[in-house]
Amino acid sequence: MIFQSPGYLAFNIGSLDVHWYGIVMAFSILVGIFTIIFIKNKYFKDISTDVICDLSFVLIVSGIISARLYYVLLDSSYFIKNPLEIPAIWNGGISIQGAILGGIIAGYLYTKANKLNFFRYADLYSFGLIIGQAIGRWGNFFNSEAFGSPTNLPWKLYIPYFSRPEAFKNYEFFHPAFLYESLLNVIIFVILLFIMKKFTQRKDGTIFFSYMILYSIARLIVESIRLDSVLNIYNIHIAHITSVLFIIFGIIGLFLINKEKESQTL
Repeated sequence: MIFQSPGYLAFNIGSLDVHWYGIVMAFSILVGIFTIIFIKNKYFKDISTDVICDLSFVLIVSGIISARLYYVLLDSSYFIKNPLEIPAIWNGGISIQGAILGGIIAGYLYTKANKLNFFRYADLYSFGLIIGQAIGRWGNFFNSEAFGSPTNLPWKLYIPYFSRPEAFKNYEFFHPAFLYESLLNVIIFVILLFIMKKFTQRKDGTIFFSYMILYSIARLIVESIRLDSVLNIYNIHIAHITSVLFIIFGIIGLFLINKEKESQTL
């Protein structure tokens, strides 16, 4: 099976260009919200649907802004020269790690202001986030990005000449890194469901911190084969650095909530 993008543009409405990337992102958000509602009705029945609607709006807006801001700040040398491209998220260039950071901050502020349990909501939203990421990665397919090293495997990805790194202009087919991450995200979703069902006495925050660790491990794996990651510090991908920090954050979080649980049972 050869993966080949049909191009950026899906269709036109008058003078308005509708991009595949935007369609995929919108669909991923929609499926993510439906997933959150489904999980809420099954495992978090005490959480209000009205709160979900309000919080989801806050997280979507903050997530999109922070995802783009994160990417722009890390590639500031380019955007200083091309400031008009800063809002052009339909061309790609948003960071899920930036969205996670922005979502955590916005979610914490919202739950604190409304006297809600942050970790309980973080657990719930982890399900919608990871399944949304699995779908959202396909936006990279339409933009011919998030690809790995050259390959001739049956599931190879064709990358147009203008999207190939300079050192790989003579290669046509590459590893579909976006697909690998998408599949890993689906696996993580299943693992989180297993944790939810198996550990009924879990502490609030267990799902959230597990998500942070599992997704970051998956990102480290996929990022190690990507060729189009342009955001680096001393030849180390920013995504690698952030993933390691997320893993540390998740491990410390699991340790602290379980330590607190143990102290309560003494």
